Amino acid sequence: MWFQQTLTLQARPRGFHLITDEIISQLPALAQVQTGLLHLLLQHTSASLTLNENCDPSVRRDMERYFLQAVPESASYEHDDEGPDDMPAHIKSSTLGVSLLLPVRQGRLQLGTWQGIWLGEHRNHGGSRRVVATLQGESL
Repeated sequence: MWFQQTLTLQARPRGFHLITDEIISQLPALAQVQTGLLHLLLQHTSASLTLNENCDPSVRRDMERYFLQAVPESASYEHDDEGPDDMPAHIKSSTLGVSLLLPVRQGRLQLGTWQGIWLGEHRNHGGSRRVVATLQGESL
């Protein structure tokens, strides 16, 4: 079985956001997979997808503080047409990545106990984001 769908994520402020439930709720086909893989591709160059802590929100706040220091808006960037947060957003997106490949078994993502899917929103006003979800596997 192959299935592909473009998901729309709600707009969020800059920072790291736990989106596991939002992804799963838009993928009813996930429940039909016995064994397979889910590939997620974020179709943006100023945001990221990563897998990390799903319980303590302070981890997401600490991650945002780290990246604000590591990739400051105040640096001298050549690419600044869309504002001071644009080039830093591209750097963060490339550093963290825009895709995930996740195992599926018996209709559920096989994430670790403390793992969740994060959206890294690296723009001040990034807007809604699109994710192409490709599901491949054996049907239940």
